[in-house]
Amino acid sequence: MTDTAMNGRDEVQNAGEPRFADAVRMWFKIGLLSFGGPAGQIALMHREVVETRHWVDERRFLHALNFCSLLPGPEAQQLATYLGWLIHGAKGGWVAGLAFILPGAAVMLVLSLIFVQFGDVGVVSALFFGLTCAVVAVVAHAVLRIAKKALVGPVPWLAAAAAFVALFVFGVPFPVVVLAAGLLGLAIPGVFAAGSHGKAQDESESLLDKLSRIDPGRAARHAASARKSGILALVLWAVPVLLLLPVGGLFSDVAVFFSKMAVVTFGGAYAVLSYVAQQAVENYAWLTADEMLSGLGLAETTPGPLILVLEFVGFLAGYGTHGLAGAVLAALLTLWVTFAPCFAFVFLGAPHIERIQKKPRLAGALAGITAAVVGVVANMALWFGLRVCFGELTVPAWAPPALELPVLSSVDPAAAAIVAVAVALLYSGKVGVVTLLGLCSVLGILARLAF
Repeated sequence: MTDTAMNGRDEVQNAGEPRFADAVRMWFKIGLLSFGGPAGQIALMHREVVETRHWVDERRFLHALNFCSLLPGPEAQQLATYLGWLIHGAKGGWVAGLAFILPGAAVMLVLSLIFVQFGDVGVVSALFFGLTCAVVAVVAHAVLRIAKKALVGPVPWLAAAAAFVALFVFGVPFPVVVLAAGLLGLAIPGVFAAGSHGKAQDESESLLDKLSRIDPGRAARHAASARKSGILALVLWAVPVLLLLPVGGLFSDVAVFFSKMAVVTFGGAYAVLSYVAQQAVENYAWLTADEMLSGLGLAETTPGPLILVLEFVGFLAGYGTHGLAGAVLAALLTLWVTFAPCFAFVFLGAPHIERIQKKPRLAGALAGITAAVVGVVANMALWFGLRVCFGELTVPAWAPPALELPVLSSVDPAAAAIVAVAVALLYSGKVGVVTLLGLCSVLGILARLAF
């Protein structure tokens, strides 16, 4: 073997050849500690994988992160899956992705059970009231955070505004908004700044190119494991949906609806939650707007991706129709059809990461979607805020049917006050999300005891 090949092999081994048992322990540690939303979760992975263990170098971590930002679904969970594959092949990807989901999913299942069993108890109900007020502030803050990252130049701002008007004023379906934004970015990619978490230098050679030069057998096995796992994930996703379609009923609706959400969740969980909330509340009547906000608050306090709030929605859908057993089954089905596609997207795309990132029109399309997501999240913040702070909404005679405005006399002073306090605390930068949720829960209890 040549000196170049030996040095290259050492480089790859030093960067990514830990014992599998050590990796399993690390991924479950990350899954248990992954609080704080995508930013905190990504920072935790970076510290553990890049800084502490040196299993992946900075350049490859950024490649992985930028790739996962292009995919629909929870970015941090997909990053864990990709990094697991990078280090140990398919088995590493499956373990890393599942370890990121399972702890939070178990906690969310327990919290959902507590909610349906004790949510009507006075103190517990008041606690959830404060929680919903805090979530309005959290979503409003997300609008600003995403806007700073996504909107560079006048066209992205116009796309965001158009998305907001289309959703809030005219009730255009969320998938249509996403498709239109993607087509706009595809047509004029130069006016959108493609979303990125940082530049990865020396992009001329991908990991698989390097492995092909150094160890062709391992490169082939890595690529093959990704393809096989991607196909397996697609099959696991499709089978329950296809089996339930002829049956109809609640479980069929859950499988189809959340499968559709898995495909269009570009831009993170906040981007799709307004559509989920409106459909689950107004179309399917699986839960109320206040219950949706409570679920979002619970998801903010659990480890794992925020999209786990969909498990709560599925749980309440099943509980309302089939009782506790149906709730658990619907929650598990929701998890299945939400996350199986995430594994498929990562495994099928991972071997082609650099080629995907270097296509300008694809980058423009996804950047257009990211810009529209700002308007989507703004719609979500206003939709939730109106329902928390006002007891009655109405459609004026002059307005489009989708435009609901508050009846000012129906304002809830306690809710408006707690939302205002939450917004002030969050925008001060001195209070974290979990602390804010705790403080507002206490304020909710005090407000309900006082009135």
